[in-house]
Amino acid sequence: MPIVASFIAGFVSTLLFHQGLVALLSATGAPITAYDMSATWPLGVPQVISLAFWGGVWGVILWFVIGVRTRLAYWGYAVLIGAVAPTVVAMAVVFPLKGIAITATKVAAGLILNGVWGLGVALLMKLYWVTFHRSSEETAKPGA
Repeated sequence: MPIVASFIAGFVSTLLFHQGLVALLSATGAPITAYDMSATWPLGVPQVISLAFWGGVWGVILWFVIGVRTRLAYWGYAVLIGAVAPTVVAMAVVFPLKGIAITATKVAAGLILNGVWGLGVALLMKLYWVTFHRSSEETAKPGA
């Protein structure tokens, strides 16, 4: 069940934390669009849904790293791995495939946005664990 929960946490974290921060940045004048509904190729799903799907996939991967951690390591690894792993894949694989130039600003924005996403996944998984695993032994997990 934690695999399904971590996918959902990654999906929801993308919509709430990642895109929420994008919306805040956009409101301050940053040239970035939150909740982009333009169609993706080849399936034509909205960009934000595609992004959230991949956030769910990354959520499962992140859970395998942070799920066994406790306290500060849980939160620290969530932010660090959340920031670095998706950003590296985006810059090394996705950007070249889409012909997008890599700039220092895009790298910094990716690290910040994805770090916030990772923190969101950790928070949502903590809420899941506390809500659905109330025994004293299990409440200590994750990030106790």
